[in-house]
Amino acid sequence: METESVRSGHSVHSSHSRRSKGNSCSTSNHHRSRGYRRSNRSDRSFSVTSGSKREIGNDRRNEEVIEVQVLAQDDNWGDNTTAITGNTSEHSVSVDDFSKLGKEFEEGVSFHCHRLIGTVIGAMLAFCAFLSPIVMVILPKIETLKWKVQKCGPECDGLLISCSFKLLILLIGTWAVFFRKPKATMPRIFIFRALVLALVFIFTFSYWLFYVVRIVEKRKSDYEISYHSIVLFAVSHVDALLFIHYLAVVLMEVRQLQPQYFVKVVRSSDGESHCYSMGQLSIQRAAVWVLEHYYRDFSIYNPYLETLPSKTRKPASVFKFYDVDGTPNNTTINGQSRAVLAASARRRDSSHNERFYEEQEYNRRVQKRRARLVTAAEEAFTHIKRLRDEQGPAIPMDPSEAAQAIFPSMARALQKYLRITRQQPRHTMQSILDHLTLSLTHDLSPKAFLEKYLTQVPVLQNDNEHTPVQTWALVCDVLLSRPVEQGCVFMLRQNDVSLLVSIHSLPHFSITEEIIDPKSNKFVLRLNSETSV
Repeated sequence: METESVRSGHSVHSSHSRRSKGNSCSTSNHHRSRGYRRSNRSDRSFSVTSGSKREIGNDRRNEEVIEVQVLAQDDNWGDNTTAITGNTSEHSVSVDDFSKLGKEFEEGVSFHCHRLIGTVIGAMLAFCAFLSPIVMVILPKIETLKWKVQKCGPECDGLLISCSFKLLILLIGTWAVFFRKPKATMPRIFIFRALVLALVFIFTFSYWLFYVVRIVEKRKSDYEISYHSIVLFAVSHVDALLFIHYLAVVLMEVRQLQPQYFVKVVRSSDGESHCYSMGQLSIQRAAVWVLEHYYRDFSIYNPYLETLPSKTRKPASVFKFYDVDGTPNNTTINGQSRAVLAASARRRDSSHNERFYEEQEYNRRVQKRRARLVTAAEEAFTHIKRLRDEQGPAIPMDPSEAAQAIFPSMARALQKYLRITRQQPRHTMQSILDHLTLSLTHDLSPKAFLEKYLTQVPVLQNDNEHTPVQTWALVCDVLLSRPVEQGCVFMLRQNDVSLLVSIHSLPHFSITEEIIDPKSNKFVLRLNSETSV
Protein backbone atom coordinates (compact mmCIF):
# COMPACT_ATOMS: atom_id res chain seq x y z
CA MET A 1 0.00 0.00 0.00
CA GLU A 2 1.40 3.35 -0.96
CA THR A 3 2.20 6.12 1.46
CA GLU A 4 -0.97 8.16 1.35
CA SER A 5 -1.78 11.57 2.79
CA VAL A 6 -5.26 13.06 2.95
CA ARG A 7 -5.34 16.68 4.11
CA SER A 8 -8.28 18.77 5.14
CA GLY A 9 -7.09 22.01 3.57
CA HIS A 10 -5.34 22.70 0.32
CA SER A 11 -3.42 25.71 -0.84
CA VAL A 12 -4.97 28.14 -3.27
CA HIS A 13 -2.24 27.68 -5.83
CA SER A 14 -2.48 23.86 -5.90
CA SER A 15 -6.26 23.85 -6.08
CA HIS A 16 -6.19 26.43 -8.89
CA SER A 17 -3.66 24.42 -10.89
CA ARG A 18 -5.64 21.23 -10.49
CA ARG A 19 -8.82 23.01 -11.50
CA SER A 20 -7.22 24.42 -14.62
CA LYS A 21 -5.89 20.99 -15.57
CA GLY A 22 -9.23 19.35 -14.93
CA ASN A 23 -11.06 21.99 -16.97
CA SER A 24 -8.72 21.64 -19.94
CA CYS A 25 -9.03 17.85 -19.89
CA SER A 26 -12.80 17.99 -19.55
CA THR A 27 -13.08 20.52 -22.41
CA SER A 28 -10.98 18.39 -24.76
CA ASN A 29 -12.86 15.25 -23.83
CA HIS A 30 -16.13 17.10 -24.37
CA HIS A 31 -15.22 18.12 -27.94
CA ARG A 32 -13.84 14.67 -28.72
CA SER A 33 -16.93 12.71 -27.56
CA ARG A 34 -19.67 15.20 -28.45
CA GLY A 35 -20.78 13.35 -31.56
CA TYR A 36 -20.76 9.97 -29.84
CA ARG A 37 -22.90 11.19 -26.98
CA ARG A 38 -25.47 12.75 -29.25
CA SER A 39 -25.79 9.59 -31.31
CA ASN A 40 -26.30 7.29 -28.33
CA ARG A 41 -28.79 9.21 -26.18
CA SER A 42 -31.84 7.44 -24.83
CA ASP A 43 -34.88 8.65 -22.95
CA ARG A 44 -32.79 8.75 -19.74
CA SER A 45 -31.22 12.10 -20.57
CA PHE A 46 -31.08 15.07 -18.29
CA SER A 47 -30.23 18.72 -18.67
CA VAL A 48 -28.64 21.10 -16.20
CA THR A 49 -30.28 24.50 -15.84
CA SER A 50 -28.00 27.27 -14.64
CA GLY A 51 -29.12 30.28 -12.64
CA SER A 52 -27.48 32.93 -14.90
CA LYS A 53 -27.40 33.24 -18.68
CA ARG A 54 -24.59 34.76 -20.73
CA GLU A 55 -25.02 36.68 -23.94
CA ILE A 56 -23.44 35.04 -26.94
CA GLY A 57 -21.82 37.33 -29.47
CA ASN A 58 -20.46 35.14 -32.25
CA ASP A 59 -21.31 31.88 -34.00
CA ARG A 60 -18.43 29.97 -32.46
CA ARG A 61 -19.90 30.36 -28.96
CA ASN A 62 -23.40 29.44 -30.08
CA GLU A 63 -23.60 26.60 -27.59
CA GLU A 64 -23.30 26.99 -23.84
CA VAL A 65 -20.52 24.81 -22.44
CA ILE A 66 -20.99 23.72 -18.83
CA GLU A 67 -17.83 22.72 -17.04
CA VAL A 68 -18.33 20.59 -13.94
CA GLN A 69 -15.60 19.87 -11.44
CA VAL A 70 -16.19 16.51 -9.74
CA LEU A 71 -14.56 15.72 -6.44
CA ALA A 72 -11.86 13.07 -6.32
CA GLN A 73 -13.41 9.62 -6.09
CA ASP A 74 -11.56 7.94 -3.30
CA ASP A 75 -12.78 5.99 -0.32
CA ASN A 76 -11.61 8.56 2.23
CA TRP A 77 -13.42 11.51 0.66
CA GLY A 78 -14.93 12.62 3.96
CA ASP A 79 -11.97 12.13 6.27
CA ASN A 80 -9.68 14.92 7.32
CA THR A 81 -6.89 12.72 8.59
CA THR A 82 -3.41 11.80 7.46
CA ALA A 83 -2.58 8.12 7.09
CA ILE A 84 1.06 7.10 6.59
CA THR A 85 2.23 3.51 6.32
CA GLY A 86 5.64 1.98 5.94
CA ASN A 87 4.86 -0.40 3.09
CA THR A 88 6.00 0.60 -0.37
CA SER A 89 4.30 -2.12 -2.42
CA GLU A 90 0.63 -2.57 -3.16
CA HIS A 91 0.93 -6.38 -3.34
CA SER A 92 3.02 -7.33 -0.35
CA VAL A 93 2.36 -10.91 0.75
CA SER A 94 4.00 -12.83 3.56
CA VAL A 95 4.24 -16.51 4.44
CA ASP A 96 1.60 -16.07 7.14
CA ASP A 97 -0.82 -14.85 4.51
CA PHE A 98 -0.39 -18.08 2.54
CA SER A 99 -1.05 -20.17 5.63
CA LYS A 100 -4.14 -18.14 6.46
CA LEU A 101 -5.32 -18.48 2.88
CA GLY A 102 -5.01 -22.25 3.00
CA LYS A 103 -6.81 -22.39 6.33
CA GLU A 104 -9.64 -20.24 5.04
CA PHE A 105 -9.94 -22.46 1.97
CA GLU A 106 -10.19 -25.59 4.09
CA GLU A 107 -12.76 -23.96 6.34
CA GLY A 108 -14.73 -22.87 3.28
CA VAL A 109 -14.79 -26.38 1.78
CA SER A 110 -15.79 -27.98 5.08
CA PHE A 111 -18.46 -25.33 5.60
CA HIS A 112 -20.01 -25.93 2.18
CA CYS A 113 -19.94 -29.69 2.72
CA HIS A 114 -21.62 -29.32 6.10
CA ARG A 115 -24.13 -26.93 4.55
CA LEU A 116 -25.17 -29.21 1.69
CA ILE A 117 -24.82 -32.70 3.18
CA GLY A 118 -28.29 -32.70 4.75
CA THR A 119 -29.99 -31.37 1.64
CA VAL A 120 -28.20 -33.86 -0.62
CA ILE A 121 -29.09 -36.85 1.55
CA GLY A 122 -32.71 -35.78 1.81
CA ALA A 123 -32.98 -35.18 -1.95
CA MET A 124 -31.45 -38.57 -2.79
CA LEU A 125 -33.73 -40.40 -0.36
CA ALA A 126 -36.82 -38.59 -1.65
CA PHE A 127 -35.82 -39.32 -5.25
CA CYS A 128 -35.44 -43.05 -4.54
CA ALA A 129 -38.77 -43.17 -2.71
CA PHE A 130 -40.51 -41.34 -5.56
CA LEU A 131 -39.14 -43.66 -8.24
CA SER A 132 -39.86 -46.86 -6.30
CA PRO A 133 -43.58 -47.23 -7.22
CA ILE A 134 -42.81 -46.47 -10.86
CA VAL A 135 -40.10 -49.12 -11.00
CA MET A 136 -42.36 -51.66 -9.27
CA VAL A 137 -45.01 -51.21 -11.96
CA ILE A 138 -42.60 -51.15 -14.92
CA LEU A 139 -40.49 -54.22 -14.03
CA PRO A 140 -43.17 -56.85 -14.93
CA LYS A 141 -43.68 -55.20 -18.33
CA ILE A 142 -40.05 -55.51 -19.43
CA GLU A 143 -39.90 -58.35 -21.96
CA THR A 144 -36.24 -59.21 -21.40
CA LEU A 145 -36.97 -60.20 -17.78
CA LYS A 146 -39.69 -62.67 -18.91
CA TRP A 147 -42.04 -62.25 -15.97
CA LYS A 148 -45.00 -64.62 -15.94
CA VAL A 149 -47.87 -62.59 -14.54
CA GLN A 150 -51.57 -62.66 -15.15
CA LYS A 151 -52.92 -59.93 -17.37
CA CYS A 152 -55.12 -57.24 -15.92
CA GLY A 153 -58.25 -55.62 -17.30
CA PRO A 154 -59.66 -52.09 -17.06
CA GLU A 155 -59.36 -52.06 -13.26
CA CYS A 156 -55.57 -51.86 -13.62
CA ASP A 157 -55.89 -48.85 -15.92
CA GLY A 158 -57.87 -46.98 -13.28
CA LEU A 159 -55.33 -47.83 -10.62
CA LEU A 160 -52.48 -46.71 -12.86
CA ILE A 161 -54.20 -43.37 -13.56
CA SER A 162 -54.82 -42.89 -9.83
CA CYS A 163 -51.19 -43.75 -9.04
CA SER A 164 -49.94 -41.28 -11.66
CA PHE A 165 -51.99 -38.38 -10.29
CA LYS A 166 -50.99 -39.20 -6.73
CA LEU A 167 -47.33 -39.17 -7.71
CA LEU A 168 -47.82 -35.82 -9.47
CA ILE A 169 -49.47 -34.34 -6.37
CA LEU A 170 -46.69 -35.73 -4.18
CA LEU A 171 -44.04 -34.25 -6.48
CA ILE A 172 -45.62 -30.77 -6.52
CA GLY A 173 -46.20 -30.77 -2.75
CA THR A 174 -42.65 -31.88 -2.01
CA TRP A 175 -41.21 -29.26 -4.35
CA ALA A 176 -43.34 -26.46 -2.89
CA VAL A 177 -42.68 -27.23 0.78
CA PHE A 178 -39.22 -28.81 1.07
CA PHE A 179 -37.17 -28.02 -2.05
CA ARG A 180 -35.98 -24.62 -0.86
CA LYS A 181 -32.61 -23.12 -0.19
CA PRO A 182 -31.73 -23.74 3.48
CA LYS A 183 -31.85 -20.54 5.50
CA ALA A 184 -29.23 -21.53 8.03
CA THR A 185 -26.61 -24.15 8.84
CA MET A 186 -27.26 -25.40 12.36
CA PRO A 187 -24.80 -27.18 14.63
CA ARG A 188 -27.25 -29.96 15.63
CA ILE A 189 -29.59 -32.12 13.58
CA PHE A 190 -33.19 -31.11 13.05
CA ILE A 191 -35.06 -33.86 14.89
CA PHE A 192 -38.34 -33.66 12.94
CA ARG A 193 -36.59 -33.66 9.58
CA ALA A 194 -34.47 -36.63 10.65
CA LEU A 195 -37.66 -38.39 11.79
CA VAL A 196 -39.36 -37.81 8.43
CA LEU A 197 -36.33 -39.03 6.49
CA ALA A 198 -36.11 -42.10 8.71
CA LEU A 199 -39.79 -42.90 8.03
CA VAL A 200 -39.27 -42.51 4.29
CA PHE A 201 -36.27 -44.84 4.40
CA ILE A 202 -38.04 -47.45 6.56
CA PHE A 203 -41.18 -47.48 4.41
CA THR A 204 -39.25 -47.63 1.14
CA PHE A 205 -36.96 -50.39 2.40
CA SER A 206 -39.91 -52.38 3.78
CA TYR A 207 -41.86 -52.16 0.53
CA TRP A 208 -38.87 -53.24 -1.53
CA LEU A 209 -38.18 -56.09 0.89
CA PHE A 210 -41.73 -57.45 0.56
CA TYR A 211 -41.65 -56.79 -3.18
CA VAL A 212 -38.56 -58.95 -3.55
CA VAL A 213 -39.82 -61.74 -1.26
CA ARG A 214 -43.42 -61.93 -2.41
CA ILE A 215 -43.20 -60.91 -6.07
CA VAL A 216 -39.69 -61.11 -7.54
CA GLU A 217 -39.00 -64.63 -6.27
CA LYS A 218 -42.25 -65.89 -7.87
CA ARG A 219 -41.84 -64.06 -11.19
CA LYS A 220 -41.11 -67.25 -13.16
CA SER A 221 -43.87 -69.38 -11.67
CA ASP A 222 -46.82 -70.39 -13.79
CA TYR A 223 -48.83 -67.19 -13.54
CA GLU A 224 -49.24 -67.28 -9.79
CA ILE A 225 -48.95 -63.49 -9.55
CA SER A 226 -51.44 -61.12 -11.12
CA TYR A 227 -50.43 -57.73 -12.46
CA HIS A 228 -53.41 -56.25 -10.57
CA SER A 229 -51.84 -57.19 -7.23
CA ILE A 230 -48.53 -55.56 -8.25
CA VAL A 231 -50.30 -52.32 -9.15
CA LEU A 232 -52.20 -52.38 -5.85
CA PHE A 233 -48.89 -52.88 -4.03
CA ALA A 234 -47.36 -49.82 -5.77
CA VAL A 235 -50.45 -47.69 -5.10
CA SER A 236 -50.29 -48.53 -1.40
CA HIS A 237 -46.65 -47.37 -1.39
CA VAL A 238 -47.70 -44.05 -2.95
CA ASP A 239 -50.43 -43.64 -0.30
CA ALA A 240 -47.88 -44.21 2.45
CA LEU A 241 -45.61 -41.55 0.94
CA LEU A 242 -48.52 -39.08 0.81
CA PHE A 243 -49.26 -39.63 4.49
CA ILE A 244 -45.59 -39.14 5.37
CA HIS A 245 -45.63 -35.87 3.40
CA TYR A 246 -48.69 -34.73 5.35
CA LEU A 247 -46.96 -35.61 8.62
CA ALA A 248 -43.85 -33.68 7.57
CA VAL A 249 -45.91 -30.57 6.77
CA VAL A 250 -47.61 -30.72 10.17
CA LEU A 251 -44.42 -31.26 12.16
CA MET A 252 -42.08 -28.91 10.29
CA GLU A 253 -44.37 -26.11 9.10
CA VAL A 254 -47.72 -25.98 10.91
CA ARG A 255 -46.65 -26.84 14.47
CA GLN A 256 -44.61 -23.67 14.92
CA LEU A 257 -47.28 -21.23 13.71
CA GLN A 258 -49.28 -20.95 16.93
CA PRO A 259 -47.62 -18.44 19.33
CA GLN A 260 -46.65 -20.00 22.64
CA TYR A 261 -43.71 -17.95 23.95
CA PHE A 262 -42.78 -14.35 24.61
CA VAL A 263 -39.29 -13.57 23.31
CA LYS A 264 -37.24 -10.53 24.33
CA VAL A 265 -34.08 -9.72 22.37
CA VAL A 266 -31.57 -7.22 23.81
CA ARG A 267 -28.46 -6.03 22.01
CA SER A 268 -25.75 -5.74 24.62
CA SER A 269 -23.67 -3.11 22.81
CA ASP A 270 -26.24 -0.28 22.89
CA GLY A 271 -29.19 -1.73 24.84
CA GLU A 272 -31.71 -1.73 21.99
CA SER A 273 -34.44 -4.32 22.57
CA HIS A 274 -37.46 -5.78 20.77
CA CYS A 275 -40.15 -8.23 21.85
CA TYR A 276 -41.86 -10.92 19.78
CA SER A 277 -44.22 -13.87 20.10
CA MET A 278 -42.93 -17.22 18.90
CA GLY A 279 -44.22 -20.75 18.42
CA GLN A 280 -42.75 -24.07 19.49
CA LEU A 281 -39.22 -24.39 18.11
CA SER A 282 -35.94 -25.94 19.09
CA ILE A 283 -33.23 -23.68 20.52
CA GLN A 284 -31.15 -23.60 17.35
CA ARG A 285 -34.17 -22.91 15.15
CA ALA A 286 -35.29 -20.23 17.59
CA ALA A 287 -31.86 -18.62 17.17
CA VAL A 288 -32.35 -18.56 13.39
CA TRP A 289 -35.84 -17.10 13.88
CA VAL A 290 -34.42 -14.36 16.14
CA LEU A 291 -31.70 -13.48 13.62
CA GLU A 292 -34.29 -13.11 10.86
CA HIS A 293 -36.18 -10.56 12.97
CA TYR A 294 -32.94 -8.89 14.07
CA TYR A 295 -31.88 -8.08 10.52
CA ARG A 296 -35.38 -6.79 9.79
CA ASP A 297 -36.31 -4.75 12.89
CA PHE A 298 -33.12 -3.59 14.63
CA SER A 299 -31.26 -0.43 13.73
CA ILE A 300 -27.72 -0.43 12.38
CA TYR A 301 -25.16 -0.72 15.16
CA ASN A 302 -22.63 2.10 14.99
CA PRO A 303 -19.78 1.62 17.49
CA TYR A 304 -18.52 5.16 16.85
CA LEU A 305 -21.66 6.64 18.44
CA GLU A 306 -20.85 5.17 21.85
CA THR A 307 -18.68 8.21 22.70
CA LEU A 308 -20.46 11.48 21.99
CA PRO A 309 -18.37 14.50 21.03
CA SER A 310 -17.89 16.63 24.13
CA LYS A 311 -16.13 19.81 24.96
CA THR A 312 -12.56 19.51 26.11
CA ARG A 313 -12.39 19.85 29.84
CA LYS A 314 -9.34 20.08 31.98
CA PRO A 315 -8.79 16.93 33.96
CA ALA A 316 -9.52 17.29 37.62
CA SER A 317 -6.30 17.47 39.56
CA VAL A 318 -6.02 15.38 42.69
CA PHE A 319 -3.56 16.58 45.33
CA LYS A 320 -1.89 14.43 47.94
CA PHE A 321 -0.45 16.05 51.06
CA TYR A 322 2.42 14.57 52.99
CA ASP A 323 3.86 15.67 56.34
CA VAL A 324 7.56 15.63 55.46
CA ASP A 325 8.87 17.54 58.47
CA GLY A 326 6.71 15.67 60.93
CA THR A 327 5.20 18.84 62.42
CA PRO A 328 2.63 18.07 65.08
CA ASN A 329 0.26 20.81 63.97
CA ASN A 330 -1.11 19.65 60.58
CA THR A 331 -4.61 21.06 60.81
CA THR A 332 -4.00 23.31 57.79
CA ILE A 333 -3.00 20.36 55.62
CA ASN A 334 -6.01 18.33 56.74
CA GLY A 335 -8.31 21.23 56.00
CA GLN A 336 -6.90 21.63 52.48
CA SER A 337 -7.22 17.90 51.77
CA ARG A 338 -10.83 17.90 52.94
CA ALA A 339 -11.61 20.85 50.69
CA VAL A 340 -10.07 19.11 47.66
CA LEU A 341 -12.02 15.92 48.36
CA ALA A 342 -15.26 17.84 48.72
CA ALA A 343 -14.68 19.62 45.40
CA SER A 344 -14.02 16.33 43.59
CA ALA A 345 -17.17 14.83 45.12
CA ARG A 346 -19.21 17.80 43.85
CA ARG A 347 -17.76 17.29 40.38
CA ARG A 348 -18.77 13.63 40.45
CA ASP A 349 -22.28 14.55 41.54
CA SER A 350 -22.69 17.00 38.67
CA SER A 351 -21.46 14.56 35.96
CA HIS A 352 -25.01 13.57 35.03
CA ASN A 353 -25.83 17.21 34.29
CA GLU A 354 -22.86 17.47 31.98
CA ARG A 355 -23.90 14.29 30.19
CA PHE A 356 -27.45 15.59 29.78
CA TYR A 357 -26.34 18.89 28.25
CA GLU A 358 -23.83 17.14 25.99
CA GLU A 359 -26.54 14.87 24.60
CA GLN A 360 -28.86 17.83 24.09
CA GLU A 361 -26.15 19.74 22.27
CA TYR A 362 -25.33 16.74 20.10
CA ASN A 363 -28.98 16.24 19.13
CA ARG A 364 -29.27 19.93 18.28
CA ARG A 365 -26.23 19.75 16.01
CA VAL A 366 -27.55 16.62 14.29
CA GLN A 367 -30.91 18.24 13.60
CA LYS A 368 -29.24 21.39 12.32
CA ARG A 369 -26.99 19.52 9.90
CA ARG A 370 -29.89 17.34 8.82
CA ALA A 371 -31.88 20.43 7.90
CA ARG A 372 -28.92 21.80 5.94
CA LEU A 373 -28.53 18.49 4.11
CA VAL A 374 -32.22 18.33 3.13
CA THR A 375 -32.12 21.93 1.90
CA ALA A 376 -28.94 21.34 -0.12
CA ALA A 377 -30.38 18.18 -1.70
CA GLU A 378 -33.61 19.92 -2.67
CA GLU A 379 -31.69 22.80 -4.22
CA ALA A 380 -29.43 20.40 -6.13
CA PHE A 381 -32.38 18.41 -7.51
CA THR A 382 -34.01 21.60 -8.84
CA HIS A 383 -31.18 21.93 -11.38
CA ILE A 384 -31.99 18.56 -12.97
CA LYS A 385 -34.96 17.83 -15.20
CA ARG A 386 -35.82 15.38 -17.94
CA LEU A 387 -34.68 16.31 -21.42
CA ARG A 388 -38.21 15.95 -22.80
CA ASP A 389 -39.40 18.58 -20.30
CA GLU A 390 -36.76 21.12 -21.36
CA GLN A 391 -38.07 23.65 -23.90
CA GLY A 392 -34.87 25.43 -24.93
CA PRO A 393 -31.54 24.05 -26.14
CA ALA A 394 -29.69 21.94 -23.59
CA ILE A 395 -26.82 19.49 -23.34
CA PRO A 396 -28.15 15.93 -22.83
CA MET A 397 -26.54 13.80 -20.13
CA ASP A 398 -27.05 10.26 -18.90
CA PRO A 399 -27.96 9.62 -15.23
CA SER A 400 -24.34 9.10 -14.12
CA GLU A 401 -23.20 12.39 -15.65
CA ALA A 402 -26.18 14.20 -14.13
CA ALA A 403 -25.33 12.72 -10.72
CA GLN A 404 -21.72 13.89 -11.00
CA ALA A 405 -22.96 17.36 -12.04
CA ILE A 406 -25.21 17.99 -9.03
CA PHE A 407 -23.27 16.06 -6.37
CA PRO A 408 -20.68 18.79 -5.59
CA SER A 409 -23.43 21.21 -4.54
CA MET A 410 -24.55 18.92 -1.71
CA ALA A 411 -21.29 17.07 -1.00
CA ARG A 412 -20.22 19.36 1.85
CA ALA A 413 -23.57 19.18 3.67
CA LEU A 414 -23.69 15.40 3.24
CA GLN A 415 -20.09 15.08 4.42
CA LYS A 416 -20.78 17.07 7.59
CA TYR A 417 -23.92 15.08 8.35
CA LEU A 418 -22.18 11.73 7.86
CA ARG A 419 -19.30 12.93 10.00
CA ILE A 420 -21.43 13.98 12.96
CA THR A 421 -23.56 10.81 12.78
CA ARG A 422 -20.41 8.64 12.43
CA GLN A 423 -21.54 7.06 9.12
CA GLN A 424 -18.45 7.88 7.08
CA PRO A 425 -16.91 4.36 7.34
CA ARG A 426 -20.04 2.89 5.71
CA HIS A 427 -20.42 5.22 2.74
CA THR A 428 -17.80 5.94 0.10
CA MET A 429 -18.13 8.64 -2.50
CA GLN A 430 -18.54 6.07 -5.27
CA SER A 431 -21.39 4.35 -3.44
CA ILE A 432 -23.10 7.72 -2.91
CA LEU A 433 -22.74 8.57 -6.60
CA ASP A 434 -24.18 5.18 -7.56
CA HIS A 435 -27.14 5.73 -5.25
CA LEU A 436 -27.67 9.21 -6.65
CA THR A 437 -27.55 7.82 -10.19
CA LEU A 438 -30.17 5.23 -9.27
CA SER A 439 -32.38 7.92 -7.72
CA LEU A 440 -32.18 10.10 -10.83
CA THR A 441 -32.87 7.13 -13.10
CA HIS A 442 -36.13 6.34 -11.30
CA ASP A 443 -37.14 10.00 -10.69
CA LEU A 444 -36.94 9.80 -6.91
CA SER A 445 -37.41 12.87 -4.76
CA PRO A 446 -34.57 14.42 -2.72
CA LYS A 447 -35.94 12.97 0.52
CA ALA A 448 -36.14 9.52 -1.09
CA PHE A 449 -32.46 9.86 -2.04
CA LEU A 450 -31.52 10.91 1.52
CA GLU A 451 -33.55 8.15 3.17
CA LYS A 452 -30.55 5.81 3.06
CA TYR A 453 -28.48 8.25 5.15
CA LEU A 454 -31.19 9.67 7.44
CA THR A 455 -32.72 6.32 8.46
CA GLN A 456 -30.78 3.69 10.41
CA VAL A 457 -33.34 0.87 10.22
CA PRO A 458 -33.03 -2.03 9.37
CA VAL A 459 -29.64 -3.67 9.78
CA LEU A 460 -29.65 -4.95 6.20
CA GLN A 461 -29.68 -1.36 4.96
CA ASN A 462 -25.99 -1.33 5.79
CA ASP A 463 -24.08 -2.35 2.66
CA ASN A 464 -21.42 -4.05 4.79
CA GLU A 465 -24.02 -6.59 5.92
CA HIS A 466 -24.73 -7.76 2.38
CA THR A 467 -22.57 -10.86 2.53
CA PRO A 468 -23.56 -14.36 1.37
CA VAL A 469 -22.96 -15.90 4.82
CA GLN A 470 -23.38 -14.35 8.26
CA THR A 471 -21.59 -16.31 10.98
CA TRP A 472 -22.97 -16.19 14.52
CA ALA A 473 -21.97 -18.12 17.64
CA LEU A 474 -24.77 -19.62 19.74
CA VAL A 475 -24.11 -19.93 23.48
CA CYS A 476 -26.56 -21.91 25.62
CA ASP A 477 -26.42 -24.25 28.62
CA VAL A 478 -29.02 -26.63 27.14
CA LEU A 479 -28.63 -29.01 24.20
CA LEU A 480 -29.44 -27.00 21.08
CA SER A 481 -31.71 -29.63 19.52
CA ARG A 482 -34.11 -29.53 22.50
CA PRO A 483 -37.27 -27.41 22.34
CA VAL A 484 -37.39 -24.04 24.05
CA GLU A 485 -38.96 -23.88 27.49
CA GLN A 486 -40.00 -21.35 30.10
CA GLY A 487 -36.98 -19.36 31.31
CA CYS A 488 -34.67 -20.47 28.49
CA VAL A 489 -31.84 -17.98 27.89
CA PHE A 490 -29.22 -18.05 25.13
CA MET A 491 -26.86 -15.59 23.49
CA LEU A 492 -25.87 -14.94 19.88
CA ARG A 493 -22.45 -13.36 19.21
CA GLN A 494 -20.85 -11.83 16.16
CA ASN A 495 -17.73 -9.70 16.60
CA ASP A 496 -18.75 -6.76 18.84
CA VAL A 497 -22.49 -7.48 18.66
CA SER A 498 -24.15 -9.77 21.20
CA LEU A 499 -27.86 -10.59 21.37
CA LEU A 500 -29.26 -11.82 24.68
CA VAL A 501 -32.48 -13.78 24.12
CA SER A 502 -34.82 -14.62 27.00
CA ILE A 503 -37.91 -16.78 26.48
CA HIS A 504 -41.03 -16.88 28.66
CA SER A 505 -44.30 -18.75 28.20
CA LEU A 506 -47.39 -16.80 27.29
CA PRO A 507 -50.00 -16.89 30.08
CA HIS A 508 -53.20 -18.85 29.84
CA PHE A 509 -56.07 -16.44 29.29
CA SER A 510 -59.20 -17.22 31.24
CA ILE A 511 -62.21 -15.45 29.70
CA THR A 512 -65.42 -15.33 31.73
CA GLU A 513 -68.79 -14.08 30.62
CA GLU A 514 -70.45 -11.21 32.44
CA ILE A 515 -74.11 -10.46 31.77
CA ILE A 516 -75.44 -6.94 32.30
CA ASP A 517 -78.99 -6.65 33.52
CA PRO A 518 -81.01 -4.57 31.03
CA LYS A 519 -82.93 -2.92 33.89
CA SER A 520 -79.73 -1.50 35.33
CA ASN A 521 -78.93 0.26 32.05
CA LYS A 522 -81.29 3.20 32.73
CA PHE A 523 -80.50 6.67 34.03
CA VAL A 524 -82.26 9.54 35.84
CA LEU A 525 -81.55 13.22 35.23
CA ARG A 526 -81.32 15.23 38.42
CA LEU A 527 -81.71 18.98 38.13
CA ASN A 528 -81.07 21.73 40.61
CA SER A 529 -81.18 25.51 40.49
CA GLU A 530 -77.53 25.80 39.40
CA THR A 531 -77.65 23.20 36.62
CA SER A 532 -77.55 24.58 33.05
CA VAL A 533 -79.35 22.33 30.56
